[in-house]
Amino acid sequence: MGTLNMLGLAKRIGARFLLTSTSEVYGDPLEHPQKETYWGHVNPIGVRSCYDEGKRTAETLTMDYHRGAGLEVRIARIFNTYGPRMCLDDGRVVSNFVAQALRKEPMTVYGDGKQTRSFQFVSDLVDGLVVLMEGEHIGPFNLGNPGEFTMLELAEVVKEVVDSSAAIEFRPNTADDPHMRKPDISKAKELLNWEPKITLRQGLPLMVTDFQKRILSPEN
Repeated sequence: MGTLNMLGLAKRIGARFLLTSTSEVYGDPLEHPQKETYWGHVNPIGVRSCYDEGKRTAETLTMDYHRGAGLEVRIARIFNTYGPRMCLDDGRVVSNFVAQALRKEPMTVYGDGKQTRSFQFVSDLVDGLVVLMEGEHIGPFNLGNPGEFTMLELAEVVKEVVDSSAAIEFRPNTADDPHMRKPDISKAKELLNWEPKITLRQGLPLMVTDFQKRILSPEN
């Protein structure tokens, strides 16, 4: 509904519209890495489907407004992103691990920890969104870092940066959790001249510094 309202506004005032879609449109992918041409593998009635299908529908609406009303649109499919100033307890895996390690709590890994994700630093994403909006290509474009980590590998990197004695606690996996997530960014490289610059080991300490300030010495 938010997308529909904003599309209507953009149509009325003649604005260029940016849809920040998601890698979740690919669901639990049968193609790896995921290209923009892949239509996805989504359970339409699963516990995650309101998000997956909501974003897929938002892409549909955006393209309908482009084709039917001549609206200028841009679509970015954003893969996992992290960085300073994230909510401490937003439930995302990087913020979970960092906050838990700083609080001396075990890092919770769901399932066997072998599912993979790709993590891009927030400034790389912002750069990608800016060049997308300033360029002439509609998209969709995958905006993500192709560096692929299992959850256990991510936990080890967090241990390296935060606390080498941090423990890991395994819990049952959540339903419809994608097994693999890695963007093919060749389209963004070619048409936007964009690719991420910051590796996980470079970006994570910047996030940890911010989290340390807020967790260990919160303002009164």
